[in-house]
Amino acid sequence: MAAAGVFMVIEGSTLGALSWMLKPLFDRVFVAGEGRAIWWVGGAIFSLFLIRALTLIVNRALLTRVGLRSATAMQVDLLGHLLTLDGPFYQENPPGALIERVQGDTAVVQGVWSLLITGIGRDVIALASLFGVAVAIDPRWTLTALVAAPLLILPTIAVQRYIRRKTGYVRGEAARRATRLDEIFHGIAAVKLNRMEGYQLSRFRAITQAIVRAETKTAAIRAVVPALIDIVTGLGFFGVLLLAGPEVTRGERTVGEFMSFFTAMSLAFQPLRRLGDMAGAWQTAAASLERLYRLFDTRPTVKAVAAPARPPETTGITFDGVHLSYGDHEVLRGLSFTAEPGRTTAIVGPSGAGKSTVFNLLTRMVDPASGRITIGGTDIATLDLATLRDHFSVVTQDATLFDETIRENVLLGRQGLPEDALRAALEAAHVSAFADRLPQGVDTPAGPRGSGLSGGQRQRVAIARALLRDAPILLMDEATSALDAASEKVVQEALEGLTRGRTTLVIAHRLATVRNADKIVVMDRGRVVEQGTHAALLAANGLYAGLCRLQFSD
Repeated sequence: MAAAGVFMVIEGSTLGALSWMLKPLFDRVFVAGEGRAIWWVGGAIFSLFLIRALTLIVNRALLTRVGLRSATAMQVDLLGHLLTLDGPFYQENPPGALIERVQGDTAVVQGVWSLLITGIGRDVIALASLFGVAVAIDPRWTLTALVAAPLLILPTIAVQRYIRRKTGYVRGEAARRATRLDEIFHGIAAVKLNRMEGYQLSRFRAITQAIVRAETKTAAIRAVVPALIDIVTGLGFFGVLLLAGPEVTRGERTVGEFMSFFTAMSLAFQPLRRLGDMAGAWQTAAASLERLYRLFDTRPTVKAVAAPARPPETTGITFDGVHLSYGDHEVLRGLSFTAEPGRTTAIVGPSGAGKSTVFNLLTRMVDPASGRITIGGTDIATLDLATLRDHFSVVTQDATLFDETIRENVLLGRQGLPEDALRAALEAAHVSAFADRLPQGVDTPAGPRGSGLSGGQRQRVAIARALLRDAPILLMDEATSALDAASEKVVQEALEGLTRGRTTLVIAHRLATVRNADKIVVMDRGRVVEQGTHAALLAANGLYAGLCRLQFSD
């Protein structure tokens, strides 16, 4: 930025020098007819244009580098900050809106640096040098040219406020547009099956039309200040002609002086217009900066500890009087249970009982409003988040895959793992059964959100992740729900080997999959209502027995 500023100062200064050189050009060459003067005057003018050309090239490269590097750094920093935020934030902010913040708002801000350097380094210096030339020739002419300048103050203030407000609205609509696109492409199957193409297109069209209207108004208002500068400049020129014309015709001032002054004021016209438009451009960038600052100021609700406690030596899990609410909706109401180390604990209950919330609390995706959760007697709130989450391997019924190869979706960025370990996990999870038949094997792309694989194949990849992670605690949410009968049997055997010696929590919707669990915890409306073995709960003839009758009525 400093280097670009220096070169901008050089470029801006050449305008004043160029207008000053017109005085000897007219007085000594055109009027006095000095033949030798044409060489040094012409050489000096050519040198000024050469300097402008060279500084333009250097400036363009430097400003592009500054703009791109600053915007890229901001994107990386912003994404890094967003990755520290937790579940509640992402429930309130859709992915499309966040993508627009990271890409759209930073792109708007990208031009700020070139705008400021150009405006301050080149245009202000150019105006200073040009007005210096004008004042040196005749202060009265200069004052006359600027007599109408105060008329610009109030309109400029009003325009800035309007642009700031309107640009904030446009950035919000751009976020809605990105969100709409994300939802359309994410749910393209539902859109087509329900014949929603026209409906979704009309909603998207309404958003884009609102953006067009707002940006058209903003562009028109931004043009007000440069337009007023044109009017003020025209009035100034007219006043100068009325004042200077008679003086030149009477021989009191030379033609060269008038042409030098006239050229200086003419060359000042464009920098003045650019500086007038800079106020509007800055307000546009400031609106995006405000949105970015709000994101940077957002702090995670799950607080990382400064001095992490010693990792627990055992993996027994205890929930003690845990309460949690999402807004006004109370999800957990004094949840208490224990999962013994090295054993399998199943969590069952009707929909909305709070089963999945148990996993979110245990991994600290959210923190409870009250109560205590411990692993091996250590409160998880005292553990470093990375240390805590290293304790878990997670397999859910909605396997999240990335647009990477099958290999990368299993490794998840882990480096240095031996190929034998990867191959063993793929075999155990029954991934090799289909991956070996693909053209590129495990290096075949999984497609966006794993769309290149079937539901059962995606689930097997997720199970292979858990097998490879080899964490002491296993969390499963109907891990085999998307598998066919043959694959389920093979994978279930692999999972049984994986659970051996590990503390395992299983969320179950199909009760047949948890009959052999060491303990079954039955939840309803955010609290434990029953717990015991399958046989004991059937004998108690409570909620669990009723759920079994619904599923196994035959």
